[in-house]
Order: sequence, then structure tokens, then C-alpha cells
Amino acid sequence: MRYEVVVWGCLALLLIAAETLAPGVFMLWLGVAAGIVFAIVLVLPGIPLLWQTIAFVLFSFALIPAYRYFFRMHDRQTDQPLLNRKAEQLIGKVLPLHQAIVNGQGRVKIGDALWTVEGPDLPQGAQVRVIGATSMTLKVDPA
Repeated sequence: MRYEVVVWGCLALLLIAAETLAPGVFMLWLGVAAGIVFAIVLVLPGIPLLWQTIAFVLFSFALIPAYRYFFRMHDRQTDQPLLNRKAEQLIGKVLPLHQAIVNGQGRVKIGDALWTVEGPDLPQGAQVRVIGATSMTLKVDPA
């Protein structure tokens, strides 16, 4: 068997195996590109090493954006769109103020965490309704 066929085959397997050690679907496509060059070199003997390398680079540059376009750009529908958006999950909740709102800022206690709230000045213990969220700050109105 020709050495370049063996080298491209081993490189393809090595890159695909490396994907299991460092997941992220990047090495996989380099391995697929090496596999394509392996198949080309197997079928068409006599291709110079420079052209084999150029083909590998071109296939690599083509496969990675193709992956991003076809697999990452299409939004996946989920039954829990707010799963990792805790602040947005709190919209609509009525909570007592843990710390009075003074000059537009105060705090509420949710579970074991204190959240900063913004809204009209209110005394400690007043009931507020969460009407919005930005980052880690909740927007509130009197309930």
C-alpha cells in the first residue's frame, strides 16, 4: 500500500479520535477532510503531496463553515425556553422586599439569594411584582 494513503487514513482516524478527547465538533471535520483526501488519494494515485495538502486545507475550510451553517444556525425548539434564564423566570412573581427600595434600588430574597431590584421607593416588607429583568437586576412595581 502507498505510504500517503496510509498517512491520510491514519490522520483521519487520529483526528476523529481526538474529537472524543476534546469535544467541540472541530476536530471531527478536520478528520472528515482527511478522510476525503484519503479516498481521493486511494482512487487517484500519483497526486503530488502539495496538492493533497491543499485539498485537505480546502476541505477543512469548507466543512467547518458548512457545519456551522447547517447544524448551528437552525434554532432548536425547546419546551423550556427559559431554562437557563433565571431572571426571566421570575417575571410575574410577587415577592416581599428584603431591603427597602431607596433612590430606585433595593433587594428581594429569593430562596437563599439576594437580588437587586429597581423600582419606585417602597418600604421594607412591601409586596412587589417583578415586571422585567436585565442581567441580574429585576424591575419591580408595587403589587
